[in-house]
Amino acid sequence: MSLDHYRLLGRSGLRVSPLSLGTMTFRAEGWGSSDEEAARMVDLYIDRGGNFIDTANFYGGMGGSEDLLGQLVAGRRRRLVISTKYSLTTAPGDPNNAGNHRKSMVHAVEDSLRRMKTDWIDLLYLHMWDYRTPVDEILRAFDDLIRSGKVLYAGLSDVPAWQASRMQAVADLRGWSPFCALQISYSLIERTVERELIPMAREMGMGVCPWSPLGGGVLTGKYAKPGSDGTREAMNVATGRLSDRNSAIAAEVVAVAEEFGCTPAQVALAWTMLDPVVTSPVLGCRTPAQLEDNLGALDVRFDNGQRARLDAASAVPLGFPHETLAGPFMATAFGGVTVETR
Repeated sequence: MSLDHYRLLGRSGLRVSPLSLGTMTFRAEGWGSSDEEAARMVDLYIDRGGNFIDTANFYGGMGGSEDLLGQLVAGRRRRLVISTKYSLTTAPGDPNNAGNHRKSMVHAVEDSLRRMKTDWIDLLYLHMWDYRTPVDEILRAFDDLIRSGKVLYAGLSDVPAWQASRMQAVADLRGWSPFCALQISYSLIERTVERELIPMAREMGMGVCPWSPLGGGVLTGKYAKPGSDGTREAMNVATGRLSDRNSAIAAEVVAVAEEFGCTPAQVALAWTMLDPVVTSPVLGCRTPAQLEDNLGALDVRFDNGQRARLDAASAVPLGFPHETLAGPFMATAFGGVTVETR
């Protein structure tokens, strides 16, 4: 597999690379990439055949990532699929500068177009659910922007599964533009999305684009020794990522990587791509060397035993009703005969 072995995004006809370049590190003061490193990563990714670049209006000091990305892709914009997001504030104190509603969406799109110096956004994500805005307002605003040509495709990020499923069904019934992508946290240390979000995406035609597929760097094994990376280590402790459970998962990733003769990051990334509903994990690299390493995940092939070990080390309980429906009582739904799925 290579970056120019493209995949369809959800049930759309949009072709995207199997790994996307994330730009959250661009213009991230204090911990992100330098502009020179960002430029080298964009060049490296595109030169390898990559076409899927992810950003957000909130990244890089509230717009800095989009601004830099627009400069870096000048002259080659058309061949790229650029996704951005709206919902989070870029003007603290203004109640209508954030949220999921129409005013926030329209102004965010206009600002993103200006910052990136482009006439259209390939994929616009709702960044984070606000529990305030009516779904028909969100859907109609997306549809209006797509009909205007300023946005080509719609996606969802960090949204409850029941709301995402509901919105997709409403869009289908009313003939509005559907969602083709779902960006969620998914990795060997974050598998709770397998309860509802992953099956929902598969059923409703959304391609999953995992963010933080390396679990904030925990799955690289670099936090095995305390104090290895002060800023990021403190962040992972605060968010609960650096736990005994997750450290044990990381140790298994390291063991499998040693068998392959590759890096733990490559193993962790390759695992996220095993499910066919996962279209393109988002790489959160800070340096060109990290990007070069991450792209090696495309060459990793697990045997059944290795996959089983990773699955077992990272398994989470699916809870009700999934465990009940997978139990012995399920046989009563088929009258004692075998009914295969396609």
